Amino acid sequence: MRYHLLKRVLKYSILGSGVGGSTVYLWKNDWELTSIGVVRFGRAALVALRIAVDYKFNLHNQDNSTPAYRELLSQIHLRSALRLRDMICKNGGAFIKVGQHVGTLDYLLPEEYVSTMKVLHNQAPQSDLADLEKVVEEDLGKKIEELFVDFESEPLGTASLAQVHKATLTDGQVVAVKIQHPKVKARSYVDIKTMELLVRGLALMFPGFQYMWLAEETKKNLPLELDFLREGTNCEAVAKQYKHCSFLKVPKILWNLSSERVLTMEYFEGGKVDDREYMESHNISVNEVSRKLGKLYSEMIFVQGYVHCDPHPGNVLVKNTESGVDIILIDHGLYQSLTDDFRLHYCKMWMAMINADVEGIKEHAVAMNAGDLYGLFACMLAARSWNSITSGMGNTKITQEETDEIKSYAASLLVQISNLLNRVPRQLLLILKTNDVLRGIETSLQTRANATSFLNMSRCCVRAVTADRLQKCHSKVEILRVKLHCQWQLCKIGLYEMFLWLQSSYIGRFIFSTRNSQVLGS
Repeated sequence: MRYHLLKRVLKYSILGSGVGGSTVYLWKNDWELTSIGVVRFGRAALVALRIAVDYKFNLHNQDNSTPAYRELLSQIHLRSALRLRDMICKNGGAFIKVGQHVGTLDYLLPEEYVSTMKVLHNQAPQSDLADLEKVVEEDLGKKIEELFVDFESEPLGTASLAQVHKATLTDGQVVAVKIQHPKVKARSYVDIKTMELLVRGLALMFPGFQYMWLAEETKKNLPLELDFLREGTNCEAVAKQYKHCSFLKVPKILWNLSSERVLTMEYFEGGKVDDREYMESHNISVNEVSRKLGKLYSEMIFVQGYVHCDPHPGNVLVKNTESGVDIILIDHGLYQSLTDDFRLHYCKMWMAMINADVEGIKEHAVAMNAGDLYGLFACMLAARSWNSITSGMGNTKITQEETDEIKSYAASLLVQISNLLNRVPRQLLLILKTNDVLRGIETSLQTRANATSFLNMSRCCVRAVTADRLQKCHSKVEILRVKLHCQWQLCKIGLYEMFLWLQSSYIGRFIFSTRNSQVLGS
């Protein structure tokens, strides 16, 4: 009797404490029901189930070799992507971050998902100023009006994790203040666990589609991005490491006005890196922007191995100065440090692709765990067709026909692409995202896949490989031989660049047109 009485007391005590705890939690979150993890999980699980049923039910017993199947599959992709985007917008925070990541993966995921998620870069939720003021006061110990003589209520930009406001300090200095959305950090743990569970469940239902890498990368990177003090450290590290790139500008951090959720930094004027209208109105050469951006990221990836991995247009500004165009990186939350072994294989893989060296492509693709899918792996890295790669992609511009061909193959090889993304080194996943964002910028500027970008990459690859070989030299003769080989390689690249410049110049066009006329005349 006493046992049953004790059991009932414990049961109702636990129930009461659970209700009480939930009530307190809701009160602290302004009675917002969606703050409870079970609500957000339930919403995500319901959408995942609807999507899974849609695919299973409508594609059952369909012949996947017919045009009708491909049309049906595209329709399911689109409505599933729209359902997913609607859920992401309602849940916000970490879900939007993942949706934005999906929106950058051109040629790696179905086009319907990528194009649907791209809009999330411009549709991040905006927090009320009163909520942000609470964050500032909690973290910095003072109210906004005590810290700044002016604080613009309209944000300069809003992202998935934070928004940025322009402000003026008491000494007159203009700054940018990045403030984390109030509930993002509190929700992040439950959101990450939700994504992990749903991705595992979908993998069981659809064994061919393995996207655990997406949940794992979010789990690893999101806590880093939520720590603004770490972002400030990244900002100072990149300013020091790339100080030889005189065109690169990064904001200075005001540490006395910064915390894990508030980052106060130097304010920069400029236009978005993909804004052609801004560049035309400010007399900025799109080719110079593309060249400098390519040079910077080639240096990061191939030489230094410390890579800014979120170069979407809202994070990169351009500005015309007396010494030329400046590239301004204003968000430093996400960086990837590459191991020397990975960096060198990746570097040699690109050299092999640029030189149409199929055996070299095989060798380095296998070293990065791509196995017999080396051809698909090369196409994923370059976003070019296998025919373009094997015939020398540095000599040809990408055409609309080739773009359509790549998208068509990507749609039909989703299982193989999914398999590859699970097999390759995790370091490569953010690099793939970075490459796709950079290609999107080049497409907006209409400088996609020009010869200059390949020349910059080639120079950085030669320097990286030379530095590695020099470390393995055992005599002065070997060192001299390696250095001379490096100079010869760079000289050939320079001569080829001069040839391309001459060919595109007025004199070059005259010479080549005259020569062609003589050939035709004979």
